[in-house]
Amino acid sequence: MGNLFSRVFQRLWGNKEVRILILGLDGAGKTTILYRLQLGEVVNTIPTIGFNVETLTYQNIKFQVWDLGGQTSIRPYWRCYYTNTDAIIYVVDSADHQRLSTSQQELHEMLEEEEIKNAALLVLANKQDMDGAMTPAEVSEALGLATLRDRQWTIFKCSAKTGEGLTESLDWLVNAVTVSK
Repeated sequence: MGNLFSRVFQRLWGNKEVRILILGLDGAGKTTILYRLQLGEVVNTIPTIGFNVETLTYQNIKFQVWDLGGQTSIRPYWRCYYTNTDAIIYVVDSADHQRLSTSQQELHEMLEEEEIKNAALLVLANKQDMDGAMTPAEVSEALGLATLRDRQWTIFKCSAKTGEGLTESLDWLVNAVTVSK
């Protein structure tokens, strides 16, 4: 009986489709987060050369998730994927103090692009399970998030390894893209 109602509701309202980009510096945990969300477990990954594309359904919304490599040589190509993007998940390695300024620079440069001016921004302060990880408030300050105007954004602490914070961040993302569409 439950399946019947699900099919009826899907026919009436359908599944909303949302295009998401997962961006951040290399080694931040983007791919690990993607597969943790999709499979519910930690998958051993290698550095992404190019991109991974996966579909993730959550709360009756179908997310088409593009996980783009974060190496210095790949970052200039991020802009090739901006068209029709509804939201950006920007992943930061909270334990990597040395590269936070680079992460801040890349984030702000990206956010200046016209094609993603209306995209919601979810910042994930990843690797909270590691010693020396900065708090979300410290990451937010280092990234200059308070200076962002005319953009829906938030930051969550998370751990791709333990799954901490991922459900809550997806709940926020669902609300953000539902309100903006």
